[in-house]
Amino acid sequence: MASTDAEPTSSSPKEAERPPIEPLRMPTVEEIRGQDIWNNCVVRSAVSGIMGGGLGLFMGMFLGALDNPLMQEEMSAKQQFIYTAKQMGRRSWGSAKTFAVMGLVFSAAECVVEKARAKHDITNTVAAGCVTGGAISAKGGPKAACMGCAGFATFSVLIEKFMDRHT
Repeated sequence: MASTDAEPTSSSPKEAERPPIEPLRMPTVEEIRGQDIWNNCVVRSAVSGIMGGGLGLFMGMFLGALDNPLMQEEMSAKQQFIYTAKQMGRRSWGSAKTFAVMGLVFSAAECVVEKARAKHDITNTVAAGCVTGGAISAKGGPKAACMGCAGFATFSVLIEKFMDRHT
């Protein structure tokens, strides 16, 4: 007589699809040092400021190239080229400064708030946006600083939601 206790010879389809379990790899000393350096608020802010300045430089060049002289019909091609080059330079330098300050202040504020709260959530983004908007528009007075705070905080939250960083 045949035995009914026989083990099945084929495995289920779900077991066959599972990838093999890989061993956990511990980070190297260099990787830990790199993370420690990047988690430093000064380093993070400086990098954000430099990257913001670079972005502002390119945006200024692009927008400066779109400026048309008022008396375009009366200018020669050489004069139009010189005018456009000067506009690109002015716009680039102004945009680079603005974006560098914006990146530096936002990153520094977010990092400091995150370290103080010991949390990584949307509240840090709101606080950093408020500080950045207020600082950039502070020259316009208290009302402008409040509007800048509210506007930049809202913009920062919208960008965070769009990027889906904090779920």
